[in-house]
Amino acid sequence: MKILQVCPDSYGASGGIYVHVRNISEHLAKRYDVTVYATNRGLKLPRYEVRNRVKVERFNCYAPSDAYFFSLEMMLKLRKVKFDVVHAHGYHAFPCHLSVLADCSKFVVTPHFHGVGHSSFRDALIRLLKPFGAATLRKADKIVAVSEYEKSLILEQFGFDSDKVVVIPNGVDFSEFSGLRRQNHDFRSVLYVGYLSDYKGAQYLVEVLPKLDDNVVLEIVGKGPLKPFLEKHAKELKVYDRVRFYENLPRQELLQKYANADVFVLLSKYEAYSLVVAEALAAGTPCIVADTSALSEWVDNESCFGVSVPVNLNELAKLINSVIDNRVDRRAMRKWIGTKILDWNNVAKKLEIIYSQ
Repeated sequence: MKILQVCPDSYGASGGIYVHVRNISEHLAKRYDVTVYATNRGLKLPRYEVRNRVKVERFNCYAPSDAYFFSLEMMLKLRKVKFDVVHAHGYHAFPCHLSVLADCSKFVVTPHFHGVGHSSFRDALIRLLKPFGAATLRKADKIVAVSEYEKSLILEQFGFDSDKVVVIPNGVDFSEFSGLRRQNHDFRSVLYVGYLSDYKGAQYLVEVLPKLDDNVVLEIVGKGPLKPFLEKHAKELKVYDRVRFYENLPRQELLQKYANADVFVLLSKYEAYSLVVAEALAAGTPCIVADTSALSEWVDNESCFGVSVPVNLNELAKLINSVIDNRVDRRAMRKWIGTKILDWNNVAKKLEIIYSQ
């Protein structure tokens, strides 16, 4: 079976869609002929590459504000190729919709759909282009949602029959977590991992620090346009010495950050699943999330706790203190393994069934 995965970003980025595409591609490549088409903003990465049996071809693109990823090169190539399966990813970027141009026997879409843009301009553009996006989804033989929330959003906004959309959660590599052990440290850690944009909510973690004990440290792993504001705001609130920024951590160091944290917090307005929450729970770390979008599906008040939106800093401070002080039983995280958190190999097997139907 010849399979094409179409990725909106560079197949070398750190975002959730890239992690998803890379993992399913590498697992499928153990049994099938897998190619990935990805974008290559600024031509920073090789045009052709083979990674763990996956053939990667990258195309120059136009990506204002790290969005949309329009590529004329990719469009022209897609019009010429033929695969057994074309699997497109990322409704909010052009490569997903250009994928309909390829000749294939089976067309599958994983939208990673939020339903809105992350700025007023992007939101207006998404609404304007909705008929175009709906046409892509209609052409799909199957739509793969990564959560029940995403499935309900797709059904509500596009009116498809329920059986057109199947839920397959994201995965983790369980072997990465098997040897992790929590290391002691002389401070209490609140951890954030992810892109630094205002909709992700990292600003609330800086703002809540003055309400927490002096030995509570905020660790932020990621990069993005919000970082300069976070640094400036931390200085204004006189908590800069309690905020630690990290970028491009080696995988093992990131996993250890998860394991060492006293609590992981994600206050994002929009998530279709959230791989970082899955990874934190797989590492045995309790989580606090915004009780909205797909993040609400994680809230069980045992391993993951919800904060109402808009975020109230007093409520957030009280909850962080409660989770840290009460030492949540880390065995409570195991409930998610095999249900909402799958191994990537199982995700790939579920996709194989869809591809073969």
